[in-house]
Amino acid sequence: MESRNHTSASEFILLGLSSQPERQELVFGLFLAMYLVGTAGNLLMILAIGSDVRLHTPMYFFLSNLSLVDFCFISATVPKMLVNIQTQTQSISYRGCLAQIYFCILLANMDNFLLTAMAYDRHVAICHPLHYSSKMSLHVCALMLGSSWLIASLHSLLHTLLMARLDFCASNIIPYFFCDLLPLLQLSCSNTQLNQLMILLVGGMIVLMPFLGILVSYTRIVSAVLRIPSARGKQKAFSTCGSHLTVVILFYGTITGVYLSPSSSHSADKDSLASVMYMVVTPMLNPFIYCLRNKDIKGALRKLFSLKALFCGL
Repeated sequence: MESRNHTSASEFILLGLSSQPERQELVFGLFLAMYLVGTAGNLLMILAIGSDVRLHTPMYFFLSNLSLVDFCFISATVPKMLVNIQTQTQSISYRGCLAQIYFCILLANMDNFLLTAMAYDRHVAICHPLHYSSKMSLHVCALMLGSSWLIASLHSLLHTLLMARLDFCASNIIPYFFCDLLPLLQLSCSNTQLNQLMILLVGGMIVLMPFLGILVSYTRIVSAVLRIPSARGKQKAFSTCGSHLTVVILFYGTITGVYLSPSSSHSADKDSLASVMYMVVTPMLNPFIYCLRNKDIKGALRKLFSLKALFCGL
């Protein structure tokens, strides 16, 4: 049987955020700063949680994994964009494009699952405090994390393999700074009905079910907190959820802007800016949201920097 080349495009062109040469230095500086800040923030969060024994709890276990995923999320797209600007090219290889799609879907799914696991953790801590140690044991947390990675990997592999079977025989220009499913499907000259069906069914289920789980968890949390008689008790209970709820709103809000807004409101510029919020700004802000609202994280960071200063002084 004659082998068939699945694509006539050996590379794609990423237009990025601006085609004007005079703005490239500004874009490069801005994204380099966001990348360095996001990388430093997420790595510091991991180090702070790992170095403080008091933070070796289920909530911070999931938070450290969220920081790891966010670090990888930024690293999956921004370095390639920076290299393209620095070398004055806009190309990405076909295999590189598929790799970006795989990792972006994988890491977006992991963000989704980890936020759900953290919502469940807060639900158990507030609504079932006496059973917290059994319901959120190390075995349960490891099982939740492992199953999340498995489902996320299979889901991203599904879309990557479906994309690899398509032909691209016309334009190879992507109006984003990274390879994404929807703009790539629009470039294909093959039948993309199966791809679109899988995005709608499998992708919709993977996003919708965790989101519903978060809604149910917080509905029960609010109901339980409102039954607390003292105002101070209510404030303390809500404060333990404030950071997580802020991250949830930021994450799902940006996803809605990129993928779920009406097609009539879409434009290349709006979609590109929305993708920056989703792919770069949100992972960059997450560690700072937790640092600003969490005394335990602040204490762990102070302890981490004091140890660093001690070693430097020796």
